Amino acid sequence: MERKVIKVRAVVKSSEPLYINTPFIKLDSAMKLSGLADTGGMAKMLIEDGLVKVNGEICTQRGKKLYPGDKIMFRNDVFEIVADNED
Repeated sequence: MERKVIKVRAVVKSSEPLYINTPFIKLDSAMKLSGLADTGGMAKMLIEDGLVKVNGEICTQRGKKLYPGDKIMFRNDVFEIVADNED
């Protein structure tokens, strides 16, 4: 029996906005706010294990400050930090 190789490409959906009303948000807090992690402890483990990317690069700093325009990537989820300008 001949084996077939199947190539699978991860499909990343387009960025979803993550609105903040402060100048910045820390990575672990952003992961909780977006629902990518249920708890701060879970966010910490995912970040320290090198499973989270910020702007396309692996980030292991859970306290990294994210500003509007930054993107968080975990598995197939992408969230872009957006300023919530309430007037």
